Amino acid sequence: MAKQDYYKLLDVARTATEAEIKKAYRRLAMKYHPDRNSGDPESEHKFKECKEAYEILCDAQKRAVYDQFGHAGLEGGRGGGFSAGEAFGDIFGEMFGDIFSGGQRGRTQVFRGADLRYELELDLEQAVFGTDTEIQIPSLAECHTCKGSGAAKGSTPKTCDTCHGQGQVRMQQSIFTIQQPCPRCKGRGKIISNPCDSCYGQGRVRQEKKLAVNVPAGVDTGDRIRLNGEGEAGRNGGPAGDLYVEVKVRQHAIFERDGSHLSCEIPISFTTAALGGAVEVPTLSGEVVLKIPSETQSGRVFRVREKGVRPVRGGGAGDLFCRVVVETPVSLGAEQKELLRKFEASLQQGSHQPREQSFFEGVKKFFTGVVE
Repeated sequence: MAKQDYYKLLDVARTATEAEIKKAYRRLAMKYHPDRNSGDPESEHKFKECKEAYEILCDAQKRAVYDQFGHAGLEGGRGGGFSAGEAFGDIFGEMFGDIFSGGQRGRTQVFRGADLRYELELDLEQAVFGTDTEIQIPSLAECHTCKGSGAAKGSTPKTCDTCHGQGQVRMQQSIFTIQQPCPRCKGRGKIISNPCDSCYGQGRVRQEKKLAVNVPAGVDTGDRIRLNGEGEAGRNGGPAGDLYVEVKVRQHAIFERDGSHLSCEIPISFTTAALGGAVEVPTLSGEVVLKIPSETQSGRVFRVREKGVRPVRGGGAGDLFCRVVVETPVSLGAEQKELLRKFEASLQQGSHQPREQSFFEGVKKFFTGVVE
């Protein structure tokens, strides 16, 4: 059965003074006292409720806790007696315990090791098809000499006489009870008088370690691979952190990547562009033949379906986009130059270069319009 509000029980306002509370209690005590209501269990229960309300509201600390947290603040999660400092300490600990005590109430503090980051550079082919590689990283690992205790061989850490091995101390400020790491042992709960020669009492040593990394197919720059527990070792028996391998794909000589799609430039001869033909186009999985229709202009883009990348998170493979670039002949001989001049002259008869003609007609109109 839920408890009734103490102020309503005594029929006083929440701003009532101590004198007003005492007066209200005396009146109700006279009314419900067992001597006046012999054999009436309801009156006896009412009398006990009023007495409890009076004891709480006439105690400044208890009343402050009740005003802020209600009945739950007074009970503090216990079924027994009440202590204002303890009750508030429990609530404060539930709300902020992880901040002040590292989540280890009543025990030596343990600390999770730091996470590490490693940048892994890959070729485009490795990123697209996946690969197994080995990396070497600097890290803090548990000291093998002292097994992480920080104490030299033949000695053991001593219990801290400030926190008595708890790793924490409590500070009472008014009704507030704050837990914080012990300033002497730094939360360890132990004092190392004879530190280990290998780790100098830290329990951890810096070392290089090799790790095998399985890179899944389809990764791209910015993707991360997490290796659980391969970060820095924890302190005081805490768990190790994680290692995050960040992928960076190197620039490719031929292809550019945009998500699951690839693109490249394909140079074609003037003759192939004009008459049409077929060219071999490279892909990451081998060459394919691309048919070039006649009268193809430089810059035209052709799509080769499903020759892109299959994303690491699933889905179909992307496409390869080929942008053709008409290559101008170089190092021409005298005969070749003469043939080109004759060919150029023949183009003047008819509409063989529509873009060039329309461009210069537009320029002429533009300047004509300006003059007018």
